[in-house]
Amino acid sequence: MSTSSKLSHLNTQSDTAHLAVEVATVGEMTDVASHAADIAIHTQENRNQLRKSIRTARKSLSETEQIQASLSASQRMLDALLAQNAQHVALYLTHDGELATPALIAALWQLGIHTYLPRLHPFNAGQLLFLHYSADTPMQANQFGILEPKLDVRAIIPVTELDVVITPLVAFDLMGNRMGMGGGYYDRTLANWQLKGKPLPMGYAHDCQQVVSLPCEHWDVPLPFIITPSRVLTF
Repeated sequence: MSTSSKLSHLNTQSDTAHLAVEVATVGEMTDVASHAADIAIHTQENRNQLRKSIRTARKSLSETEQIQASLSASQRMLDALLAQNAQHVALYLTHDGELATPALIAALWQLGIHTYLPRLHPFNAGQLLFLHYSADTPMQANQFGILEPKLDVRAIIPVTELDVVITPLVAFDLMGNRMGMGGGYYDRTLANWQLKGKPLPMGYAHDCQQVVSLPCEHWDVPLPFIITPSRVLTF
């Protein structure tokens, strides 16, 4: 074989080897991407199954148990809010077996503490607005069937002017991790609270909503306080 033929043969072998490496690399990348997608799907399935299980548990509480839990938790929350000297407090109206808030709201009104409710932002999808809430605030059901204040720009408060946001949740663990319904509304609202120092997030939940460990994503905002009927947890 001539020198030029040998070089051509070597170049062909090199090109073939290089192509094989490229194919192997692409294959490996595809496998990694597929594995990552499988993990994401598995994690999402875990989250959805956990949500279903916890929501069933809290809705199975009797009316008497719900009332007692509400009274016990509201006193603990009031003590925590007074310790924070909170004057502007956002919270939620009870839905889907959540820890009831009417007793807490009534107590806050008696103390002269301003209360606010979330409503879905009419223009920015995935965002919340907070509006002042009183006994005569006009209400309407949103797309999830949750009551929220009718839009009134005069009643809107900037999030940074709230002292505390009491967040509903589906589940929590003893690291302060919170799982909501999956829409990410409160995670977006509270994403920068530590940088600005307010509003302070406080979780509010039944004891039966505690789990050993929650699957977390980088956008999940952990809570510094979680209050249940039996405990005040700080992290």
